[in-house]
Parts: sequence; C-alpha cells; structure tokens
Amino acid sequence: MNFQIAKLRNISVHYSGNKSTDQKLTLSKEPMVLEEELQLKVKDYFLNRFTNVFDKFKFTHPTSLQYNEVYNFAAGVFSAESSFHLTSVQVAKHLYENSVHPKIKGGEVYVCYFEDCVFENETVDAIGIFKTENKTNYFEVTEEKSRFSMALREGLDMNKLDKGCLIFNTHTEDGFHALILDSQSRGEEAQYWRENFLGLVQVKDEFHQTNEFLNLAKNFVTKQIGQEFEMNRTDQIDLLNRSVNYFKKNESFEKSHFEKEVFQDEGLIQSFREYDQSYRQDHAMELSDQFDISQQAVKKQARVFKSVLKLDKNFHIYIHGSKELIEQGVDPDGRKYYKIYFNEES
Repeated sequence: MNFQIAKLRNISVHYSGNKSTDQKLTLSKEPMVLEEELQLKVKDYFLNRFTNVFDKFKFTHPTSLQYNEVYNFAAGVFSAESSFHLTSVQVAKHLYENSVHPKIKGGEVYVCYFEDCVFENETVDAIGIFKTENKTNYFEVTEEKSRFSMALREGLDMNKLDKGCLIFNTHTEDGFHALILDSQSRGEEAQYWRENFLGLVQVKDEFHQTNEFLNLAKNFVTKQIGQEFEMNRTDQIDLLNRSVNYFKKNESFEKSHFEKEVFQDEGLIQSFREYDQSYRQDHAMELSDQFDISQQAVKKQARVFKSVLKLDKNFHIYIHGSKELIEQGVDPDGRKYYKIYFNEES
C-alpha cells in the first residue's frame, strides 16, 4: 500500500452516541471544508494508520451481499449514483442503530473519500469510515500584546485512531476489499464495528493462510506438546525457531513437507495432525494444506514467536540457532545450570 499521492476529496463529520443509553445522534447539514494544509494533515492522520495493516476483509451478508448496508453505500458513491454527503448521513444513522452495547462510547464519525490510493499494485479510490471515541488533553499557550496565557483544551491525539475502515474500489462483485482498525478488538462491544455495523469477513488470501497456520503451529508447540511429551524449554524453542524458519526460507507451503522438516519425529507429527484437526474445528477455520507464503505475515508472526529462555529473575537467554550449542544439567549441589558453546562474542 502507498498513500503518498492520495488526495482527500470529501469529508463529512457527524456524531454517533450510544443508542441504548439515549445518547444523541447529530448529523451535519453539509460536508466539511478544510484548508489545503489542514486537508493534507487530516489525510495523513487517517491513512497512515493503515500502512502496516495487511489483513484484508470483504463485505458479506448471510442472505445476499446486496443486503449489506455499508456495501451498498460504498457502491453508490463509487459509481457516482449517490450523493457523498447524503450517503455519509446514512452511514452515521446505520452506525447509531448498531451502537446498542452499553460499553460502546459515543464519538465523531468521519466519512471520507480518497483519490489515488495504491492498493495491491493498483491505483484506486477509497472510502474511509472512522470513529474517534477518546480525547486527550493538551495545553494551548497564546500571546496577545506581550502577555501569555494558558488554557487546557481537549482534542484528538494525532498518533491514535479508535476505529477505522478503508474500503477500496476493487473486487466490486466480491464485496470490495477493505482494511479495518479497532483499538477495542476484544469483547462483545468490539464485535459491533466489524460484524454488526460493517458486516465484514476476512479474505482468505496468502497473508491469512500464513498468519493462521503460524498461529496454529505456535499454539501446538507452546500449549499442547507439554501435555503429551517430556520436552524441555530449549526443545520447544527449537521447534518454534524451525517453524518460523520454514516459512522464511520457502516461497510456498506444503503441510506434509512442513511436518517432516519441523517435527521430524513420527509421534510429534501424528500429535500435530490431531491437534490441527481439532484446532480448525474449534475455531471454525478453513485452511489449505498448500498455499503461497506471505513474507509480510511471517514478519508479523516472528515478533511473537518467543525464543527466550527465562531463568528465574536473573537471566534471559535468546536462542536463535542450533539447540546443540546449549546443554542443561544439574551440579552435585542440586543447582540447575545451562552450558553454552560459542565461537565469538560481540
């Protein structure tokens, strides 16, 4: 994705409170007009949050895609069949109708139209729907006739965005492609943004497949293996490293090849296959046994694959290579120890 040449063409702002607690819905009568410098900063404020978001979604509906309200709103604007501002009013009303969980906060709703966004190597327009729920305090210092005064103000933190959805004008017949942000990503109050309001499901592309299979492998090694096999922490870390390295060095994934290269032992492989089957059922997940590997997903997951050996509160040992270079033992006094071999230090 690249938003350097993107332009903010339209923006309309409304306020959506919590309907269940009788908070208000305030609709603006006309679009907001911004000066050029402020327009550039507002564009960056919204779009820069999506630079490193790779999970793609698409609109859906249990009956038919044509019944998804936000999909229809976006289709009308992209085809120029609908007024942008009137559509933004419909968006705010639809959000208000879905803001019924008692923990949902009220906030400003921004509906934006962006031109010339580079997405999936294609230059397309995009519609952004954003909501700001939390404000931050700041001091405003002013000067008049050599006298300074200070006041406490409340405004938006330019480094944070509570909720966002960026809808790209591509894959129209399949429900468009969209990116989402939600600072409150867990709990029932978080479901209303993605599921109730937007009606989005994840696109099962190579990023999704890679990300989910690495999650599966990590959970197997860290949560399941210890229940079935006698395995110390260094062996578990070695399996985690081998799992990530498989995805780093290969362009495509093949499940049986992964199992043999990473787990090697037939008992481990059989245990992994059984865990894989139950994991997919428990999470209602569809994963392919063969897919192209997304290096973006590998980079994201590598950060959470913990290869750290924590020894009491005194030492942390980071293991990135061969487990043969570290030995575990117990001395005559009963104290546990690790012996580490190396060639150079830096």
